[in-house]
Amino acid sequence: MRFGLFGSAQESGDNLGAGVGQGFHDYVDFNVEAESLGYYSSFLVEHHFTGWGQVSATLNLLTWLASRTTMLRVGTATMILPWHNPVLLAEQAATLSLLSGGRLDLGVGKGYRHSEFAGFGIPIEESEPRFEECLDIMLKSWASAERFSHHGKFWDFENIVVEPATAQRQGVPLWMGAGSEGSIRKVAARGFNLLMDQFADATLTGERIAFFRNALKEEGREYDPMGVAVARELFIVDSQREKDEAIERLNDLRRRTVDVARAPNQKTGSHILAYAKKGAAPSTESALFGTPDEIHAQLCDLRDNGVNYIICSILGGSRATLRRFAREMMPEFSDQVSARTAAFAGVESAV
Repeated sequence: MRFGLFGSAQESGDNLGAGVGQGFHDYVDFNVEAESLGYYSSFLVEHHFTGWGQVSATLNLLTWLASRTTMLRVGTATMILPWHNPVLLAEQAATLSLLSGGRLDLGVGKGYRHSEFAGFGIPIEESEPRFEECLDIMLKSWASAERFSHHGKFWDFENIVVEPATAQRQGVPLWMGAGSEGSIRKVAARGFNLLMDQFADATLTGERIAFFRNALKEEGREYDPMGVAVARELFIVDSQREKDEAIERLNDLRRRTVDVARAPNQKTGSHILAYAKKGAAPSTESALFGTPDEIHAQLCDLRDNGVNYIICSILGGSRATLRRFAREMMPEFSDQVSARTAAFAGVESAV
């Protein structure tokens, strides 16, 4: 199994608006230590207009992180394409890819927070076609060494050549978040890597991975077990009281996310936050919250359901959890490939 990080940098507290940037520096230092502990990657979100300092200039911060590390892969989870000029974004991503020695993993998405679309003056109803057009232009930008023109519904470019070229000939590795069968099939059709949410339990996650594998096969593509990253919230405790307190903190964070994502009609409008329609936070059973023994059992369950790559969102940026997980759990699982993956590989090699 492989382990990375997933989360947000936040400029918050007394320094918010003071131009200090301490929250961002803390995030970078946290990830520098993570690299030294053996974590493979770090995926960073993109959000705007929150009022609590959540990172917005994601590629800028990742460029600084890449300059402070040598092996750690840096990723986005995700860049919201409907808000971005596709040519400018392609140039920025290619530059980071070059400066990092090809360590960029670009996760892309459509977005779900109504306040962000409103802030940019973009109707959220246009998210799908804007995403598709932006993505197509970016892919063409990386694939073409010649000048080209594009005249679409949202973007017009005349006789342009996009520079620089990426570190990889085929372009920056792309990741897409998906959960439904339809969205997973789209990821497979494009040949992208798959980001999976932190809410589905191990069984459902395994079913989605199996569906993705089959969808890739139908497209004539090979399945890479490290091309599926499963997000999980993580916090190590030593008592039930500590666990209860951590779960309450997690639920507070989830409720805040629901509140900021709501449309004016009080609907969330996103399958990502579908649990909020029930008036409660989602089950925390999928979170890796507990004692080392409890988390060990959860990791075994995920492994047995075909999970080989986990990106961890560590509650509160706990250095203690970062270190304990790396020292007490990662060594046992790091060299293991899930039994389900091995079984599929055996079947496919025999065909």
